Amino acid sequence: MSIFQRVMDRLADSIWIGRKVNLRFTAEYRTACYVVPLINKLLAEGEDGDTYRAALVPWHEAERPPLASYQGDTSRCRIDGPWQEAGRDWVPLGGLILSPGITAHLDPFEAQALHEKMQQAIEAVIRTWVEDHDLTALPPVPEHFDRCRADRKAKALIAALAGDDRQADALTKPPAATAKTASGEPVPALCAVCRKGLGHA
Repeated sequence: MSIFQRVMDRLADSIWIGRKVNLRFTAEYRTACYVVPLINKLLAEGEDGDTYRAALVPWHEAERPPLASYQGDTSRCRIDGPWQEAGRDWVPLGGLILSPGITAHLDPFEAQALHEKMQQAIEAVIRTWVEDHDLTALPPVPEHFDRCRADRKAKALIAALAGDDRQADALTKPPAATAKTASGEPVPALCAVCRKGLGHA
């Protein structure tokens, strides 16, 4: 791309940013019924829309449609679809491992083996969490919830924790150093007149 084209692209971005555009799609009826709600979520403004769009960045970057993506602190792996029939089983088309200094492409059967191991690890962690927090003793609740009420409660908890952290920082902050005389006694605080450099009459 030439320098002129890059400049024009940036100019167009600056002109169109903040403006509304009309999008039109043609899709088979059943497909449209499924994807229209997804499109509406992706186009939503605010935190929800930003979060949905950010979640799809790995999809956009992948050459194949991802079946699953697992991410750690510094490493991640992706299982690539579409699923392929292999006798009585179904296997992915491949996979990808990214780790510091490592990029590895997996064949279908390596990807399937990794996918199964990741699922087993996740299952084990969830079961352990359930046991550690005694979740089986709690009454069952519906999967769906009141979003407005739940968000208010969650944000109140976050605000309270942030307030506690600020208070703890204030309590643990070391006191300002106190000036001392040669004999080790604290220097008397200056009065307002002395601080202004006026001196006493």
